[in-house]
Amino acid sequence: MESEKKSSAVSDVGAWAMNVISSVGIIMANKQLMSSSGYAFSFATTLTGFHFAVTALVGMVSSATGLSASKHVPLWELLWFSIVANMSITGMNLSLMLNSVGFYQISKLSMIPVVCVMEWILHSKHYAKEVKMAVVVVVIGVGVCTVTDVKVNAKGFLCACVAVLSTSLQQISIGSLQKKYSIGSFELLSKTAPIQAGSLLVFGPILDYYLSGKLILDYKFSSGVIFFILLSCSLAVFCNVSQYLCIGRFSAVSFQVLGHMKTVAVLTLGWLLFDSELTFKNIMGMLIAVVGMVIYSWAVEVEKQANSKVAPLSKTSLTDEEIRLLKEEVGKTTVKDVELARSG
Repeated sequence: MESEKKSSAVSDVGAWAMNVISSVGIIMANKQLMSSSGYAFSFATTLTGFHFAVTALVGMVSSATGLSASKHVPLWELLWFSIVANMSITGMNLSLMLNSVGFYQISKLSMIPVVCVMEWILHSKHYAKEVKMAVVVVVIGVGVCTVTDVKVNAKGFLCACVAVLSTSLQQISIGSLQKKYSIGSFELLSKTAPIQAGSLLVFGPILDYYLSGKLILDYKFSSGVIFFILLSCSLAVFCNVSQYLCIGRFSAVSFQVLGHMKTVAVLTLGWLLFDSELTFKNIMGMLIAVVGMVIYSWAVEVEKQANSKVAPLSKTSLTDEEIRLLKEEVGKTTVKDVELARSG
């Protein structure tokens, strides 16, 4: 039992580490690929289509070689999920284009409370006050170090609302679909990735043209661009798998808290690798966010221990052994009653 707990803890840490490393890596690769000082590849939605195409290819190879089992999930569920996921990607890109960076960061910070409310509405899930307190500290910390100018307009606000709601619903759906169909994270991703890849590769270039005014067919691909696209796609496989893995093992709220830890890591690496400015305000915000994450980890552990203590007390079902003993006892009682009736 103790070894199982240790093994589970190692797997949890591995899932978190894979997500953080791959996410930060993909941001750094995309920064070199898409920035004006790099290769100026300004086709973010199409690039996401490439990501899911490579992920789908890896899933197909894995399924064909028998490395992963395939379980049935209704097509309408996969289509519905893919539509929500693509709305999330499109909404985020439009929100970033139409809003100031400050309002974009605020919309991302709002995802934690939105996820909490949606889980309460959809799954009647409640959170301990320690967890709520930790979430507030994390949001304040990340807000301090990322939010600068805040300008809002009607179109941008609408896109931000669509992005936040669809992203929150997508992340909640990942966990609920895995539980509903008893399907692993990689198996679920293998089923949704081809649908997302197909739709993003068809509509992505159109959206990118609307966002940047440039056609991907006019872009000149060099060996450096191809290398960074392949690197970005490879990291995306690990990023996508670890996202499904983390949400399946933990919750959408925990995944959002992890996302803000990645924000801190990106700011730090940007300062180390790209000479990005790091002010006292940034440092204070990051420290507050890290404290909030430590509190959150503690609060989740306290909640788990409290639930494990309550579970045995609220036990209502009998084990097979208890049923067998009960039957034997009833049988003995019946025999004694018959013998008493005869002797009477």
